[in-house]
Amino acid sequence: MRYLFVHQNFPGQFLHLVRHLHEKGGHEVVFISEANSGALPGVRRVLYKVTRTPSDATHPALRELEMGLGRAEAVARAATTLKSLGYVPDIIIGHHGWGELLNIVDVYPETPILGYFEFFYHTDKYDVGFDPEFPPSPALLPNVRVKNTINLLALNLPGYGQTPTEFQRNTYPEWAQPNISLLREGVNLELCAPEPAIFKRSLKIADVPVGPKDKLITYVARDLEPYRGYHSFMRALPYILDARPDVKIILVGGDRTSYGPRPAQGCWREVLLQELEGRLDLSRVHFVGKVDYDTFRTLLRRSDAHVYLTYPFVASWSLREAMATGCAIVGSRTEPVEEFIKDRETGLLVPFLEPQEIARGVLEILEDKKLARRLRKAARAEAEKKLSLNEYLNQYDALVERIVGA
Repeated sequence: MRYLFVHQNFPGQFLHLVRHLHEKGGHEVVFISEANSGALPGVRRVLYKVTRTPSDATHPALRELEMGLGRAEAVARAATTLKSLGYVPDIIIGHHGWGELLNIVDVYPETPILGYFEFFYHTDKYDVGFDPEFPPSPALLPNVRVKNTINLLALNLPGYGQTPTEFQRNTYPEWAQPNISLLREGVNLELCAPEPAIFKRSLKIADVPVGPKDKLITYVARDLEPYRGYHSFMRALPYILDARPDVKIILVGGDRTSYGPRPAQGCWREVLLQELEGRLDLSRVHFVGKVDYDTFRTLLRRSDAHVYLTYPFVASWSLREAMATGCAIVGSRTEPVEEFIKDRETGLLVPFLEPQEIARGVLEILEDKKLARRLRKAARAEAEKKLSLNEYLNQYDALVERIVGA
């Protein structure tokens, strides 16, 4: 088959699928994206460049839409060139959130489109207004509605949709959900696997020494920010550190803000450190920034308790990888996490907004070894049952075959 992928940040969510197609052989794969240093065997890349960007005079709520329309135009130009060279794909696969697929239907009207639908924004539930510390301003609500413009345009295109969780699909209007297939993303269960012997060794993880007698608490996010519960986790640390002198904390994440409000000054890491000044033993709290994948896997394998918190928003890949690694997980009692973790069966669920309860969950795992072992085993078993990368790719193949056959 001939595949055409579209994502501004090659390869985006399609890394595993593109590798899978190359390994199977017999397929042509072309990928339209903006320029970056990425490369994958068996993939021809076609680069696009947005020539029109929002000006200062553009209404702030419209800048994302205008950027999406600019991407749509640029992708359509690249696709027109491809078509003139004789490339007509059997299927087009991309991410609807960036607007890139909006015009490609005019270039290839006979080719089915399978678009990734990530999240539909609401003014009255999910992430907006969830955290009372950051109440939405009246001016925010119209902007939230405008954020769905690309979503709504995409939902009215001919084609098909897919999304990785029931929570994400349920954020979309009821009339749209039947056309959005649930395609649960998987992880490599061999790469992300438990290693029980690691607890008996002395290690250095991102230059942090961790001995066999240390109790390691881990926290991972793309960026340290409220959407991923960084503020709640930090406020839980004084209780954990005071209760257990053998605890070390490693936090992975950058200092930017991926989602939600930016602090008035500096970054959220600095804001919380200032708030908690004098209450933390900083010799045992280690901020390691972003780490390479091998370090990340070692961190999860050695973790005594892994904390994953999120607003009612898209769940991070790291939650899936933590389950596959057999971590004892303390997760927030929010819908995205509840879809993965069953309380006291595959992890402990705690209130997102209550630091003392987060601390209590961590300390229970540290103190109850039998519970920790049971949760680790169950998390890994759940990952093997529902988060297999191979099964995910097989389901992807089957969905593509149904669409192309139709």
